[in-house]
Amino acid sequence: MAHKKGSGSTKNGRDSNPKYLGVKVGHAKLVSAGSILVRQRGSKFDPGMYVARAKDFSLFALIDGYVQFAYRRGKPTIHIHPISHPISHPISHPLHAQSHSSPS
Repeated sequence: MAHKKGSGSTKNGRDSNPKYLGVKVGHAKLVSAGSILVRQRGSKFDPGMYVARAKDFSLFALIDGYVQFAYRRGKPTIHIHPISHPISHPISHPLHAQSHSSPS
């Protein structure tokens, strides 16, 4: 017979290292060529104009420009607009968007 009570083992007490996934740059932000836009597992975001996919599915900018998030065929897509063609959001910059709107 044991003189001391044996301690049981626990199934908790471990965790995985952080992977730092997700969107790294927001909409309408200026980025330089080679900047990482999204770190992801699988293709949650698709590359658009001037954006390329790395072998680990990260998306990065091919040129200097402004980031734009859009949907293409129901999937989020990231584009880069060249600095010579800045994008103006009508809510955040209403005067600039009106004066630089495309003719309809």
